[in-house]
Amino acid sequence: MNRHLLNGARRTFTPNGVGAPSIVLAALLLAAPAARAQHGVGAGDWPSYGGDYGSTKYTALDQIDRDNVADLEVAWRWESPDNAEAAERNRMLQPGAYKVTPLMKDGVLYVTTSYGQVAAIDGESGQQKWLFDTEDWRTSRPTNLGYNHRGVGYWTDGEQARILMPTNQAWLWAIDAHTGEPVGDFGTEGKVDLTKGLGRPVQRRIYSVISAPMIIGDTVVVGSSIFDGPTRKEMPPGHVRGFDVRTGEQKWIFHTIPQGDEPGVETWENDSWTYSGNTNVWTVMSGDPELGYVYLPTGTPTNDWYGGHRLGDNLYAESLVCLDAATGEKVWHFQFVHHGLWDYDVPAAPNLVDITVDGKQIKAVAQITKQGFIYVFDRETGDEVWPIEEREVPQTDVPGERTSPTQPFPTKPAPYEHQGFESDDMLISFTPELHEAAKKIRDKWVAGPLFMPPSLQGTLLLPGWGGGANWFGAAVDPETSTIYIPSYTMPMVVKLVEPDGARSNFRYVRGMSGVESFFLPGPMGLPLTRPPYGRITAIDLNTGEHAWMKPLGDGPRAQIERITGEDPGPLGGPPAAGPLLTRTLLFQAQGGVPGMGGGGGDDASVLRAFDKQTGDVVHEIVLDAAPNGTPMSYAVGGRQYIALAVGGEGQAEIIALALPQDAAGEAG
Repeated sequence: MNRHLLNGARRTFTPNGVGAPSIVLAALLLAAPAARAQHGVGAGDWPSYGGDYGSTKYTALDQIDRDNVADLEVAWRWESPDNAEAAERNRMLQPGAYKVTPLMKDGVLYVTTSYGQVAAIDGESGQQKWLFDTEDWRTSRPTNLGYNHRGVGYWTDGEQARILMPTNQAWLWAIDAHTGEPVGDFGTEGKVDLTKGLGRPVQRRIYSVISAPMIIGDTVVVGSSIFDGPTRKEMPPGHVRGFDVRTGEQKWIFHTIPQGDEPGVETWENDSWTYSGNTNVWTVMSGDPELGYVYLPTGTPTNDWYGGHRLGDNLYAESLVCLDAATGEKVWHFQFVHHGLWDYDVPAAPNLVDITVDGKQIKAVAQITKQGFIYVFDRETGDEVWPIEEREVPQTDVPGERTSPTQPFPTKPAPYEHQGFESDDMLISFTPELHEAAKKIRDKWVAGPLFMPPSLQGTLLLPGWGGGANWFGAAVDPETSTIYIPSYTMPMVVKLVEPDGARSNFRYVRGMSGVESFFLPGPMGLPLTRPPYGRITAIDLNTGEHAWMKPLGDGPRAQIERITGEDPGPLGGPPAAGPLLTRTLLFQAQGGVPGMGGGGGDDASVLRAFDKQTGDVVHEIVLDAAPNGTPMSYAVGGRQYIALAVGGEGQAEIIALALPQDAAGEAG
């Protein structure tokens, strides 16, 4: 394995030399598949957040391969305009980690910033072509994660081209992709107010959008991010809407919480559908332009941990919902968690891929989850590819609560993460002393299998609310139908308490704060569980079998060696963002979240290249800032680039890597 450092000055670099002739670019794009949802990205573009509309995060580009990946260098850097603005603001008003994944169309990258500014960047030089400021950041701090935005959408009819930007302050902007100016005939002077048209009054301070929209045909589909720590059971609903990409007119609304006499309203008992909220699509969606369908991964209802005020299964919470993108009509749905109490909202865009199972060709959609399951369906019909069984799960003893007697367990593929604490084998055991100390920590809490309900004593959950898998999702190879899932083992504790009745009308809320409410550390600050603590799992979706699993980085390897005197090998730590697949390699960033529960260890901020067939690390590039955005790849001027967002809080950049100009000119 090779490893090298990208340090150098923080400046924009324009490569010297003349671009390679078009014949080289044609070779570079050798056999690039058509840009359909299930076939990854062709033509060197990256027109949607997940590469293509099916969120494969795959490109057919192959100029960068295992033989030359060690030669990658910084081709250019673009500094976020947030950096200058952040220098003038106090700590509470700083931008968050820079999580954008750029789009690329016709040689131009389109990005948003954490403050909600939108920029166009020349893909060869890194020079900024235009900048548009939504001015969201000049008002109040947005809900939940504050100044945090992950991407934009791109639309063209061959003549017009627009960037669609839903903002932290809940506006939807249409920006001319050529000029950077608002499209005047879209909504009112280029923007639509997303707090309107939801059927209830909505306070902007608790309603936001952080993720890129999904655009299918002439419809832009928008979700929402809604305050996760409510004090009252009345909250904004997470209904999903489709807008006309030309005019901004709201075409349809899908009620993620059914209303009136709609099917599913009976799953919200005692008329709780009239006031319950959240149940939103805060993450990225996927779509199939050929079918005209959009796929919605939905979240948990209000509140995340106690459902006595919303008894019933609570459709369409924590589900995958397939809609006709033109009309908003539901085609099919599947609920992964009935009456959710674990914050197991569906965290990532589903992956669309064609598979062959027992000789039958299936247009599939695969949904990863926080709880470590992957569910696979026929994306046209919603039929299960492999049986999903309703199995009995532990029941609650919390007053006023009623848990679902069963939850859905897929029979294939097998889980890709640790689940529950049913045996001592789950606990760290490098030494007998560590193992005994871990048992004492576990035994302070109610512990059991997956779906052990929250309790008044405090329940230990594994996975916790951070997963398992999380928002950056998985990547899938359309040539092999193999899915690659980065995940992290993060147990947590949920203890319910009665709130102050003068400030809340909930009977119970989550009462813990501090580190163990997010993740529960084990003895000596080490992880509570056995390794690996962060991993990548490759699963063949033609068979449903795991192909390989590898720890992601060293994790607390050095700490364990100091304690035991023996090198335990790589133990794995948290992924920083999502994977990128090319025809030749798998790329995965790490290093944005150090030291979480001891599992972070001392891994540097790196971008790793893996062999897709074996999971072996081919090369490591040490970055000089933490990678927080999922990488993407594109081609322009006969040269393949990998671009990713790094840094944040006033030091945010886009870095583009490429082979040296002479090497790129000879590649193909």
